This record gives sequence, structure tokens and C-alpha cells, in this order.
Amino acid sequence: MPAALSQLQWNSENKFSFYKNDPETKTVSIVAVNPETKEETVVLSNNEIDYKFKYGQIYKWSPDSKFILFTEKLNARRDKSGGKFVIVDVEKKKVLLEITDQDDQELAQFSPDSKKLGFVRSHNLFVVDIESGTETQLTFDGNENILNGTFDWVYEEEFSIIYAWEWGTDSRQITYWQLDQTKVPTVQIATWDSLYFSAFDLKYPKAGGTNPNIKIGVVNVDNQKTTWMNVELQEDFYIPRIKFSNNPNLLSVQRLNRDQNILELLLCDTKTGESKVVLKEEYKTWIKVDDNLTFLKENDHFVWTSEIDGFNHIYIYDFDGTLVNQVTSGKFEVDKISSVDEENEVIYFTSNESGVTNKDLYKISYAGKNKQRLTSENGTSSASFSADSKYFIKKFSNTETNTITTLNSADGSLIMELKKPQIDVVEKYDLTKVEFSSFVTTDGETINYSIMKPKNFDPTKKYPLLVYNYSGPGSQVVLNSWRGSNYAWYSYLNNNDIVVAWFDNRGTGGRGKDFKDHVYKRLGDFEINDIAEGVNYLVAEGFIDMEKIAIWGWSYGGYVSSLALAKVPYLFNCAIAVAPVTDWKFYDSIYTERYMSTPQKNPEGYKNGSVLTYTGDIKGKLLLVHGTADDNVHFQNSVKLVEEMIEKNIYYESLYYPEKDHGIHGGNSRFHLYNYMTNFLFNRLK
Repeated sequence: MPAALSQLQWNSENKFSFYKNDPETKTVSIVAVNPETKEETVVLSNNEIDYKFKYGQIYKWSPDSKFILFTEKLNARRDKSGGKFVIVDVEKKKVLLEITDQDDQELAQFSPDSKKLGFVRSHNLFVVDIESGTETQLTFDGNENILNGTFDWVYEEEFSIIYAWEWGTDSRQITYWQLDQTKVPTVQIATWDSLYFSAFDLKYPKAGGTNPNIKIGVVNVDNQKTTWMNVELQEDFYIPRIKFSNNPNLLSVQRLNRDQNILELLLCDTKTGESKVVLKEEYKTWIKVDDNLTFLKENDHFVWTSEIDGFNHIYIYDFDGTLVNQVTSGKFEVDKISSVDEENEVIYFTSNESGVTNKDLYKISYAGKNKQRLTSENGTSSASFSADSKYFIKKFSNTETNTITTLNSADGSLIMELKKPQIDVVEKYDLTKVEFSSFVTTDGETINYSIMKPKNFDPTKKYPLLVYNYSGPGSQVVLNSWRGSNYAWYSYLNNNDIVVAWFDNRGTGGRGKDFKDHVYKRLGDFEINDIAEGVNYLVAEGFIDMEKIAIWGWSYGGYVSSLALAKVPYLFNCAIAVAPVTDWKFYDSIYTERYMSTPQKNPEGYKNGSVLTYTGDIKGKLLLVHGTADDNVHFQNSVKLVEEMIEKNIYYESLYYPEKDHGIHGGNSRFHLYNYMTNFLFNRLK
């Protein structure tokens, strides 16, 4: 097996495929492996067809495994197809279609019968017949404000969804979102690309502002007629998910009110648009939306996950919304439904039942019987199943083990190792081990934390402390998983006698809904309290130098870092805030209102959660970092904080990265940033 498994995926023949690269012949191939025989065969090589596909390029199998679609990759949260589309006949080794246009095109998907390819071009839906090459336009009103089959920035970012359209199971219908963002305010992101620098426009609804209007349509591929589903409400609402049932004329729509505390599952008749609510959940706080809805082929049942009993668990309902069975229960969280084996009536899922810092694969019967843990290692596992649920590809890591990829049988037994680290990074570079522990706050809540100590740790000595945090609702940083390049950085700091720790404060995930709900309408409160108590706990242990404590974080973690420097100035000597939100009124509507409601309904919560409210209390040194082209947390956040610090005569360090986005990637940016942060910490902690 190669050192990397680029674009690893299953096809409908229950084989998995990935790229192979031959540097000597400069040949790139897609190979497929039969899990039963372990036989590896070359599916396509770029020297045998009239298209030079590249290593790592996005490709997708057709549902019948006869064709492969190659696309380019667009910038998005996850792989997003776009640009030129090329369809290749696998058996004939022949390019069948090349679809290009002067206008932007994206989001290509095969029809279930593998006879057509659908995609979005210039905010309209198109299909092309693969055999004839005939192209048909399905919608005609798309423009910069009317988006058919594609999302605006906020839906894609905050509902973690890329495709705004889906094929019907009969290959004759397509359902799609239509977003009208005409009234959504525009922000301008400056670019410094010319003498008279310019800017690009971005529709971005901020907290309490105007959201796009949403409609759900089903278009008939044969006559291009759209039927609109009756799912609208009088007040603002969201549609975070739509999905066809196994009945091609029955579409499910998940509808969420703007406060995001009422979720309804509707079933819609695609011919008439009529809909009915079959399931409704209502909470005092917010509702978690996921991708676990699965329609069963028999009995008109569906699988659903919910936090209704206080922890995320699996349920089976019938199409009338009657509960058939609660499949899982207990004080643990189901993370993801990995596969549903309908033949054997078994559900495979990942959860943290073995420990809140772990993630394992389990299987359980529809009836909630015979639950079995299929991964035995102590750490974090994920699973990608074959179509028949007989095999899965497992990715496993922990704090001492970089990701190992294996092929396993459905019972969890190992078939073959696909990829493991070429070197033991921990041993070769003598990286520090991560320790897990917990403490109890003064009001009786248990908080988990991780810590890395210098190799020559002496409990009688006093060490500087760096706290890393993310802290956002539902997140977790205290996890038994590989930490990537930051692991090496933290070990380097350890080697310079700096202790590193991180805490999962109230509001974070993995411990049930009540633990998360503490932060509702009061962001910035329990995060600061629990981290501060964690630091005081470590100080009381006797090995932390009270005068040399720093905190850092990125995005939400940057927000908490800057806020901590202001709200507990006696505790932190300095802070690094990368791309921080500094006032929630500057951030987008969906994320912010989920946890804070609107500024109009919760003015005190917004005031108390703003870094700008407490800027005058900052005593330590702040390093403020931002990319000027950040389309997520706008540069405005840092500018407004700097204005307040100047007004209050507070000195700071500022580091901005021209035309870099929220991730500050590209060129020498990351290397420069981490060098600067290291020197900043050494100057204040050593």
C-alpha cells in the first residue's frame, strides 16, 4: 500500500479505491481493492486515456460503478466539486464527456441510474445525458441573489452542508434549495492586488440581521417544471436538511425555527407539494442538526438521532411519527451512524461510551439488543462502510499514535493494514506524552483536562503555563486523538520548560445536553470561569509559576483568550488571539443566534459576552492576529478591539496577514505565525 491513500472511497461493487502515484513514470492511477480477496487492480491510469487527471484530484464513482467523474476542487469546508467535469468509461478507458463553460459550474452528481449528471451553473440546475451528451437546463431564474441548488456562505458554513440539491431515487426528479438573498446585507472584503486596491462582495447575515428567504422545490427532469413544497412559515425559519425517502414521491424536509429550538421533520408529496409534520422536537435551548436520518426500505420506518433524553441517541420511528423503539440509551453520546445493515437489522455507530475522550465503533440490533464494541484500542476510531455493510475502513489514532488506516470485517476483525505512519514520530522526535485528568470546580462540576509536561518534569519546580483553548459549544479539545503539527510545537515548548494544558469547559461536547446548555445566552461566562478554575487548580498543585501564565486560541478560542485577558487579568500574563470574534454582533446569524438568540432579544447577553465591554480591564500583553481577507470572522473584529485598546491607552502587539482567510494558509504564513507566537511566548514566559 502507498504511504498515502488519497481520495479513498467505496464503490457500489463493494471495492474501495484510491490514487497511486508512480514518480518514475509520472503515472497517476486509480486502483481498486477487493476486500474479500485483497486483490488490487488498476482501474484507470492517466497515460491510457485522453485526460491527464492529477494525483489527489476529486473523483466520484457512478452508482453502477461503470463511470468515474473527475472534477476540480473549489474552496469550501469539505471537498466541493467544480470547474471542468470529465466522465470516463472505466471498462472502455474512454473519455465520454467533458463539460466546460465560461460560467462557473459546481456540485456535480450522478443520477441513481447512472444515466445522467446533474450540476449547478451560474446558480441554475442543469442535467446532461451521459450517452447523448444532451444538456438540459432545469431552472432559469438563478443569479447573484437567487441561488438554485447552491448555498450562500452562512448555510454552508454553519449547517456544514455543501450540496443544495439531491437526485430523487427514480432519477426523474431533483429537489433543491432556492435561497433569495436579495435583502441580505453585503460586506466587502478588501484585497490588496493592485495600485487602486479592490474588494469582493460577500452576502453575510449578521446576528439579528436579515437572512435569505428559503424555498424547497422539486423539478421534473423531463419537463423542467418545479413544484414548490409547502414548508414555509410566517416567521423566519431554516431548512438545514432535505432527503428523499425510498418512495421517490416522498421528500423529507427538516425545518428549524430561527431561534433553533424547534425542529420539525416534514414529509412532502413531490407531485403536489403538500406536507405534513411527522416529528417535532422542542427544547429550551438549541437543537443539534446532524446527518443521521436513514430511511429503511421496509415497513415505512426511519432511523433518527436525538438529544431528547439528555444524550444523543438512536431512535426508530414510523412514518406517522410514532416511536417504534429507542435503540441506544445511557450517559454517553452517539456521534454518527456509520451504516445500517437492513438485511440483518443492525445499526453500526460511533460513540464515546468507553470514555468521554474516546470514540469507538459499535453495532446494535434494531431492537436495541446485542450491542457490541468493535474497536478495542484506546483512542479515536472512525469507520467508512462498504455498501453491503460487510466491511469497513477504520481510521484510528490516539495522542501517541498518528492515524492508522485498516480494512476490517463487519465483526471488527482485521483483514489488512492499509496505511500506517512510516516512522514513529513520538519516539523519533522524543515528543512529550499527553496526560488526561479532571478536577472539580468550586460549584461542584467535573471538568476534564489534558496536560503536557517537560520531559525532566520536577514537581518541586515552578513552570510557566500555556493554556490552549477552543471552548465553543459542542466542541472538544480533551480528546485521545492525534494532534498533528501542534503536538510537535507543544513538545518544543515543553522542551523549553513550558507546561501546556487544555480544558473542556462547560458548554463543550461529549457529556450530554445539560453540560452544553450552561452557556445558552451567556457565551464567554462559563468558558472563562472553568478555564480560570482549571488554572488555579494546577497552581494549587504546586508546579505552576503564578506570574507566568498564558492562554491562546483560534477563532472561538481567540475570542476566549482575549476575553480571559480582560476578565481575569490577575491570572494571565499574556494571550494570543488568532482570528477572534470580539463582539457577537459582528458574527453570522445562524451560529450566533443558535447560542445567544438575537441582540434584540438578549442585549445583556451580548454586552456581557463582548470583549469590547471589558477592554479597559486588560493588564497583560495581547498578541492579536488576523487575516485581512477572513470571510468567516471578519477583520472588523480585530479592528474594533484595537480601536478600544487605543482609546483606553492599552498597548498590544498586532500581526495581520494580507489577503489570508480564517485559516491563514498559503506561502510562508503558517511558519511565520508559529515562529512569531513562539518568540512572543518566550519573551513573556521564560
